[in-house]
Amino acid sequence: MKKIRLAIVGATGLVGRTVLKVLEEKNLPVSEYVLFASAKSAGKKIKFMGKDYIVQGLNELSFDSGFDYAIFSAGGSTSKKYAPIAASKGCIVVDNSSAFRMEDDVPLVVPEVNSEEIQNNKGIIANPNCSTIQAVVALKPLDSKYHIKRIVYSTYQAVSGAGRNGVMDLKNGVQDYINHSDDEILSSLNIPAVPTYKLEKFDYPIFSNCLPHIDVFLDNGYTKEEEKMINETRKILKRPDLKITATTVRVPVFNSHSESINVEFEENFDMDELVETLKEAKGVIVQDDPKNSIYPLALQASGNDDVFVGRIRRDYSVPSGVNLWVVADNIRKGAASNAVQIVEKMLEQVGHS
Repeated sequence: MKKIRLAIVGATGLVGRTVLKVLEEKNLPVSEYVLFASAKSAGKKIKFMGKDYIVQGLNELSFDSGFDYAIFSAGGSTSKKYAPIAASKGCIVVDNSSAFRMEDDVPLVVPEVNSEEIQNNKGIIANPNCSTIQAVVALKPLDSKYHIKRIVYSTYQAVSGAGRNGVMDLKNGVQDYINHSDDEILSSLNIPAVPTYKLEKFDYPIFSNCLPHIDVFLDNGYTKEEEKMINETRKILKRPDLKITATTVRVPVFNSHSESINVEFEENFDMDELVETLKEAKGVIVQDDPKNSIYPLALQASGNDDVFVGRIRRDYSVPSGVNLWVVADNIRKGAASNAVQIVEKMLEQVGHS
């Protein structure tokens, strides 16, 4: 059997380290792993698979030695430069950035939803945006059964989605509040809008705050994050004309994104049947017992690869609508685990399961 070589690009970052953790858990039939990062991280040691790996600096010659697969989690500019180089050497790249997602000849894949698209790759497969991934895992079975007419997304996205600096802004905000909690102003919860610490990522403090601003604003008033959710959902569901609107918000939660999703269907539905459809869907766990305060929570979703769905209730303002509360670990299912699952599917397809 052929020996499989897998490269991890961006191995020292938040998503990259989670990719390594997921790979350890899955223990795929891979013969050799090579870890890459930027020049400033080259030479670092990372404990992986029970041994120390030396991180290599990424350059134009990195893929000359021959790799079967690569998982890129190093940002769009790195992907744009190096993913085509890797693909030209016969390596299939699974890319976590937004660099290639909307290109016609690049599959945008969530294995539970459209794994059949993997085989259509020309060397690069795109991982969708984290907030899109968890949404379509829940929406695909409903679209197949009832044909979605319109979607309204409202997201509550954790700071881990903004990387290490986003996490540090919340951490520093919490610590700053603790340090000054004896102050008369702070003790009354009248927290100053101007922080006494340096913001690393956001324009405003994220502690005790919600920021309706993820990625850059576009000329149409939407943010790039909102446009990503709209366009990626259409591509994954193969519904280019599907009516979708979105508002994405960064909230003071360390990890796991929560989403309120309002869906209107073309066809009427039986509520019990709809819930059963979700329960039978791959990758979905239904937590919907509001009388006993059971519903999806960010704290419980963290560390898991499933998508949790609850607060399932009919929308009585339209003829055939439903409200869903959808929660998932944005670093695992929203990035690292989805990428590893794609590699896992490819290995199964070539008989390396």
